[in-house]
Amino acid sequence: MKELTLDATVENISTVTAFVDEELEKIDCPVKAQMQIDIAIDEVFSNIAHYAYHPSVGSATVKIEVIEEPMSVVITFIDGGTPYNPLEKEDPDITLSAEEREIGGLGIFMVKKSMDSIDYEYKDGQNILRITKNI
Repeated sequence: MKELTLDATVENISTVTAFVDEELEKIDCPVKAQMQIDIAIDEVFSNIAHYAYHPSVGSATVKIEVIEEPMSVVITFIDGGTPYNPLEKEDPDITLSAEEREIGGLGIFMVKKSMDSIDYEYKDGQNILRITKNI
């Protein structure tokens, strides 16, 4: 398992993505799966950057683990910000037009649809969000 801790800022999304992509390249991750993971990282880390410590900045830890059987990648995001479970938010009604739809929730909805599993827990004063993608 590899781990990276850095400031939870939008500017650091590319650092987190590069950190994860380096590990994905070692296992010859298919391009489609890597793109889906990169989009999920962008969404989850930007939510942490925008909301976890607002209006100040705190740190976030990103862990990546490769599971052999079945081949999958588990990425864990940990922050000590405001407790928030994005999985409790109701999925947006995508049958409505953009004008009719409520703002928010589309990004985490995309993450739920593109990953094989996503789970959240609040433990020891930390938000822990784990996404898994089967390769």
